[in-house]
Amino acid sequence: MASFNEILSQVKRQVREVSVEDTRARVHGAGGEPPPVLVDIRERDEYEQGFIGRAEWIPRGFLELKIEDLVPDRNREVILYCAGGTRSALAARSLQELGYERVSSMAGGFRAWKQAGHPFDRPRNLSAEQVKRYSRHIMLPEVGEVGQGKLLDAKVLCLGAGGLGSPSSLYLAAAGVGTIGMVDDDLVDESNLQRQILHNMERLGMPKVESARKTLQALNPDVKVIAHQTRLTSENILDIISGYDLIVDGADNFPTRYLLNDAALKLGKPVVHASIFRFEGQLTTFLPHEGPCYRCLYPDPPPPGMAPSCQEAGVLGVLPGIVGTLQANEALKIILGAGSTLSGRLLVFDALGTKWRTLKLRKDPECRVCSKKPEEIELIDYEAFCSIAG
Repeated sequence: MASFNEILSQVKRQVREVSVEDTRARVHGAGGEPPPVLVDIRERDEYEQGFIGRAEWIPRGFLELKIEDLVPDRNREVILYCAGGTRSALAARSLQELGYERVSSMAGGFRAWKQAGHPFDRPRNLSAEQVKRYSRHIMLPEVGEVGQGKLLDAKVLCLGAGGLGSPSSLYLAAAGVGTIGMVDDDLVDESNLQRQILHNMERLGMPKVESARKTLQALNPDVKVIAHQTRLTSENILDIISGYDLIVDGADNFPTRYLLNDAALKLGKPVVHASIFRFEGQLTTFLPHEGPCYRCLYPDPPPPGMAPSCQEAGVLGVLPGIVGTLQANEALKIILGAGSTLSGRLLVFDALGTKWRTLKLRKDPECRVCSKKPEEIELIDYEAFCSIAG
């Protein structure tokens, strides 16, 4: 029978090892090739003492179970590390048997990384209650405890506590987004309850932002809800949105949409935009100075009377639920840095036909706003030019 040291020596002859310096250079993209996927396979107590910043965390006991979700392409380069390089070598051999052709073990492990003086991060320590609450997130390699920490640290502003703001804010709160701002100057009305699920009959006449606060904090006490009972204007918008990472736009009028677009570009804030009308919903994401902005689609506000509101034309009650939930999905992807956003694409949903269409959007190189430098963008109140005023 072979001893463990004999087996380990045999494995290390079969598995490629990379140095700490080589790992650091390749993870940061040296050489022009796509960086490898760096995977920390240590146990929780080790991981909590610190980890390499760009590493994904999969404890050794779950590696074979979860690696295909994290790295579906078996030709993608993968570098594993543990505390000292032993477990990662054995794990690399296991991944080779699963068909991963470019898997390596970092020699010396995390101990060698620290001894070399390279920077490392410490994870946010979740409480036992948070680990239980967000367990289905933590199971996902694309989220994990690091991603959940990002959500808890995130600050999202929901513009509107109505049809779109209701489902988007509810799912953001449920996901554990730590700070949610709600902007709305309206009061709860009985006609809202057909679609605005933040509110109920007991809150008729209550400010919508206060009703939203009660609902969201009852759903998740981790969430801090900041109420902005006001209407956005050129005088207050920069002060309000500057404290948030991104904006979920559920505005129901053109003046606010144009003002938000200009202010978000000025401050470099992503905007997840949506609109609903009768049986149709539209959704896209505006990433400042990357993809198109709202004015690339609609350079000028419509003249008065040309674009009726939902108050005038009606809306199917379930429609904002569908579209608002997709807004929350876009916001979570931006926070986590996972997946692909809808930047450059407009998603259109037809509720009557249950049909989806995706339209390609292009950035206008001569756009009167996003082609300017941020300091050159001027904010204007658009009520005089749009169909909804006051």
